[in-house]
Amino acid sequence: MGRRGARGRVFSRSRPTNPLHHQESIMRTSITATFRTIALVGAVTTLLTGTTVASMAADETGRRPAVPAPEAHHQEKQSGRQTGKEPWKSSGVLAGVRGKAQIFFNYSPEDTIRFGVDAQAAPFTRPIPQAGTGLPTDARGTLTISHYVKATGGTMTAIADVDCLVTGGRTATLTAIVRASGAEPKGKRLGISIQQGENGRPDRLGFGWGVANVDGREDGGTGTCMAPAPFAPVVSGGYRVTHAELPLPSEK
Repeated sequence: MGRRGARGRVFSRSRPTNPLHHQESIMRTSITATFRTIALVGAVTTLLTGTTVASMAADETGRRPAVPAPEAHHQEKQSGRQTGKEPWKSSGVLAGVRGKAQIFFNYSPEDTIRFGVDAQAAPFTRPIPQAGTGLPTDARGTLTISHYVKATGGTMTAIADVDCLVTGGRTATLTAIVRASGAEPKGKRLGISIQQGENGRPDRLGFGWGVANVDGREDGGTGTCMAPAPFAPVVSGGYRVTHAELPLPSEK
């Protein structure tokens, strides 16, 4: 039996202990734990290497579960590999971002800033010297920007062609090359990030100018798929992010 302390805890009454017996008990406990660890490691290794041990494979009824033939296992592994001229289509899903929304920007709280995005992955479609077949993040689509400045009453706009897209769950980063703009030079790469909100939280968007990449260095251009975290909350509209894993290049 035990006795309760002031805070309701249960303590055991102390009993005299033989030091030799106590040491022997500790050694037995340690050896038992070691054998259990070895057994656990062996079981995990067996599972990972695909080796089936009959004594472990039997179910509660004593019957052994069916083990796939080596050929079937090989075919299953092969089915997960991307093959063909358009490997990204084998999964049936292409990464993408679509939507239009107005954001709230802390440093221009009275301005109206909107971003429209229609982007879809198009892996290995933009060959470059460093990667002749292109990149898994290659993409196509359009980015539109509208910024109404309340202080001047003017509106600046831009249209850019998407060249890169990468997704991670409900978040996406993309870049686009300016096609026409009243504020940015033609050919400049712009980077934005988008997070699709969940559980009542708003969508968010981040852009790679104004608060990022502004140290004035000549080599401070925006690379493909480069953008800061989505820092600005969406106040109207929204975006939908479709995630897809980065594909492997075609095997020839």
